[in-house]
Amino acid sequence: MRLVGLWMLAAVCLAQDWAQWRGPSRTGVAAGFKAPAVWPKQLTKVWSSPSGGGFSTPIAGPGAVYVFGRDGSRETVQALERASGKTLWRTGYDVPFEQNQYASQMGRGPNSTPLLHEGRLYTLGITAVLSCLDARTGAVVWRKDYSARVNTKNLFTGTAMSPVIDSGLLIVHVGDDRKGSLVALDPATGAQKWIWEGDGAGYASPVIAEWNGVRQLITLSDRRGIGVSVREGKLLWSIGFKDQWIENIVSPVVDGRRVIFSGVRRGTVCVEIAQKDGQWTARTVWENPELTMYMSSPLLDGGRLYGMTNKKKGQIFCLDSATGKLLWTTTGREGANVSMVSAGDLMLLLNETGDLKIARRNPGRFEPVADYKVADQATWAQPVVLGRNLLIRDAASVTMYRLP
Repeated sequence: MRLVGLWMLAAVCLAQDWAQWRGPSRTGVAAGFKAPAVWPKQLTKVWSSPSGGGFSTPIAGPGAVYVFGRDGSRETVQALERASGKTLWRTGYDVPFEQNQYASQMGRGPNSTPLLHEGRLYTLGITAVLSCLDARTGAVVWRKDYSARVNTKNLFTGTAMSPVIDSGLLIVHVGDDRKGSLVALDPATGAQKWIWEGDGAGYASPVIAEWNGVRQLITLSDRRGIGVSVREGKLLWSIGFKDQWIENIVSPVVDGRRVIFSGVRRGTVCVEIAQKDGQWTARTVWENPELTMYMSSPLLDGGRLYGMTNKKKGQIFCLDSATGKLLWTTTGREGANVSMVSAGDLMLLLNETGDLKIARRNPGRFEPVADYKVADQATWAQPVVLGRNLLIRDAASVTMYRLP
């Protein structure tokens, strides 16, 4: 009864949820955020709880924070009370995982961010075990094991894409650097609705766009940028985007009828999507081979793209998304990775060493506002903005801070 009461109370009291990869719209934008007039010297810590291993970003719904992690040989899922960090429930399952010999520093996952939808929680493990759990109790509703399609002996280092639900379908990309499948399922039962057999899974998480009344799933596979019909699972268009080490990680950005892709060795490419006589095309509008993004997915704001290139040990940049013209960059040494969230007129920039930088989105120059140390261990997960609260996950724990 206590759990049900907290759930109902939180649904009224907590206005902002973060139910999937990169937030409500999968774009890294925290809606309704208002910056304080003055930023304090330190952020107030509300609570901290063990998270287990993995790079998966925590998510939050009414009354609870959900954390997907690893405890020894098991992948674990836990629900924490949003107000206090106390454990509401915890479950897990054994996951045999043969780590790629070239990826010993990358951890053993899980790396995919969970998805919360209509009272159910969906997780996709590092070996592509897809689970549907009751979000209030942790009980398994259904589970699909796609691990037979995942082989890490070559270059592939495990499943990382984050599931998406659209048009009543739950869609995941499973496979490795040999071949893969996009699979659409009924979220309630796990019944397969369609499958597209094609490219191997990259590490990027997809976004959804609609043009000419056709909803499309857009992602980077291990070798291409692709647009696939959500309703039918049909490949509509593609562009070549192969990385020699199979490291397509960055989520695509949709800008009107254009899509921006980026990779660590491929650079940044903008394509325009069109349909004529029933055929879809992707025409390159601009390309910058020197602007390489590795793990950091960028933010779009008013025709400006803010992101991080891995050049000079990490540079924050701003470019004109219409032309690809670079407007400014920082001098460098921002980190190996910066996870970016847009909040009001600000950006929250979290690097992998636990340094959080608050900066104004300014197309004229880089404009830092405040700096905080929010973790003493590695921080590879995305920061999560929940109204006046901020969730930070490091290598061992998840912590909630109160924003002023």
